[in-house]
Amino acid sequence: MQGSANLNIMIKAARRAGRSLVKDFREVENLQVTAKGAGDFVSRADIAAERILKEELLGARPNYGWLAEEEGAETEGADPTRRWIVDPLDGTTNFLHGLPHWAISIALEHKGQIVAAVVFDPAKDELFHAEKGQGCWMNDTRRMRVSGRAQMAQAIFATGVPFGARRTLPATLQDLARLMPECAGVRRWGAAALDLAYVAAGRYDGYWERELQIWDLAAGSLLVTEAGGLVGPIREGTDALARGEMIAANGALYDRLASIIRNA
Repeated sequence: MQGSANLNIMIKAARRAGRSLVKDFREVENLQVTAKGAGDFVSRADIAAERILKEELLGARPNYGWLAEEEGAETEGADPTRRWIVDPLDGTTNFLHGLPHWAISIALEHKGQIVAAVVFDPAKDELFHAEKGQGCWMNDTRRMRVSGRAQMAQAIFATGVPFGARRTLPATLQDLARLMPECAGVRRWGAAALDLAYVAAGRYDGYWERELQIWDLAAGSLLVTEAGGLVGPIREGTDALARGEMIAANGALYDRLASIIRNA
C-alpha cells in the first residue's frame, strides 16, 4: 500500500523508536525503572522512545500539536487543527517483565477526527496502519479485516482488568460475569493498542475497556473502523476517546457486546 506523506513519517518514526525499544528489551533486567504508581512504571526505554518519536514527528511536521503519555500535558502547534497523539510504549508492565507483547501507538488527529494511525509491535515485527477511507493494513502487504464470526458462543473478546486502586474494577467484574457464559473466552494481555489491532486483524472478535487515556485508544480505534468494524463509547452519547473507554467489535457482534457491557 502506498501511504500519504504523513503516514510514511509515522511509520518511519515507529520503526526507529521500535529499534531502540527492542535493544532495551533484550536487556530488560538491567533497565532503570522508577515507579509512577501501583502496577504502573516508566522506564528509561519508554522515555527514550518518546524522545525519538517527538524528534521524528515534530521534526517533519513542526506546526502540529503534540500529546503523549510520558509528558502528559498537551502542546498546541501553530496549526491548531492537527496534533500527534502518541503512546511510546503501550504495555510497559509486559515490557518490564520480559513479556513480548507491547507496542508503539501513533495517531494523527485532524479537526477532532483520527485520520491516520500506526500501531507497531516490534517484538513480532507487525506494523498495523490505516488512513481514513483507505483501509487497514499490516506490514504494507496484508489488508486487515475484522472477523466474520456472528455467534457469541464462537467469539473471543479482549479487555483490560483494572489493577491497583482503580475505581472501575467492580464494573469490569460484572462485565466478565455477564459476558463469559455467552462467549468462547476473554483475554487480558495488557496492551490496549494491540487489543484493538487484533480486533482489526480478526484475531479477536471484540474488545472493551474503561479508565484509559486517549493515547491508548486513538490509533487502534481507526484500525478497527478501517478494517470494517465498529467502535463506540461504553456510556452512550459520550465521546469514547475523551472519556477513555471503548467498545469495539465486528458488525455482527457489536450490538450484543455493547448491550452486555452497558448493562453491567
